[in-house]
Amino acid sequence: MAFIPPDSGKPVFRFAPSPNGRLHLGHALSALANEALAQKMGGRLLLRIEDIDLTRSRPEFVAGIVEDLDWLGIAFEPDVRRQSQHFDDYAAALGALQERGLVYPCFCSRQEIRAEVAAYEVETGRPWPLDPDGAPLYPGRCRGLEPREAIRRSTAGEPHVLRLDMAKALIASGKALSYAVFDADGAIRTVEARPERWGDVVLARKDVPTSYHLAVVVDDALQGVTHVVRGRDLEAATDIHVVLQHLLGLPTPLYHFHRLLLDEDGRKLAKSRQSESLAELRDSGVRPVDIRRQLAFASGAG
Repeated sequence: MAFIPPDSGKPVFRFAPSPNGRLHLGHALSALANEALAQKMGGRLLLRIEDIDLTRSRPEFVAGIVEDLDWLGIAFEPDVRRQSQHFDDYAAALGALQERGLVYPCFCSRQEIRAEVAAYEVETGRPWPLDPDGAPLYPGRCRGLEPREAIRRSTAGEPHVLRLDMAKALIASGKALSYAVFDADGAIRTVEARPERWGDVVLARKDVPTSYHLAVVVDDALQGVTHVVRGRDLEAATDIHVVLQHLLGLPTPLYHFHRLLLDEDGRKLAKSRQSESLAELRDSGVRPVDIRRQLAFASGAG
């Protein structure tokens, strides 16, 4: 897969929200961290709308993202990438993995997986292994499904997802995987990637023909992104991105994981928990300078 090399050696940053709700302070922190580091390093700053989930993404939320970022005073380059307009790019990447036998269809429902995990725990008295997000690892029931049977079932329209065979993927990578993390002062350290702890991750579903993991590595490569700045909650997911980058022959950016904002219960701010939005703060009289000062970006601090 072709990718865009950095423009004239300039670092390339991106802020990539999903339009399934209004932005909150956590998003502001991430956007401002990208802005601060891009300015400090003399880099470019891109905006990407990650709207692969067409059932949850709504036009008014896209407009709200633009409005909130304009209000904060963050200047992005004019061309905004909308993931929903590039499903062909993700299909090509998925196809490349399928041709190498690294992807298989999985016909197990969530209910069936939960039942298998529960049965194992009852029978053995041991807990089922979990991924870094706390979800049970896929048991692997469909991993060894005979190819003709898999084709028959998928052709018949049986619901399924497409999973990465992680064991095969790690063999195909042929070496220990790692990535580089940079801090606000430019210091770089190497981190070991451990994608095996995620098991056979889903790369595509019937209703969403790609996954966040697959789309993000393709987008970063096609946009020439060199520096990925995002929250610490996505640090573990970088393992998946690194193995996909290696398998697809894509460059691995430098990564920076910023702090998270927590609510009074110690949980990170989230749209799903109706965390107070930037629009609500604006309506209450809060100014952009107040947001920047609250988040320690009044003078461009990272």
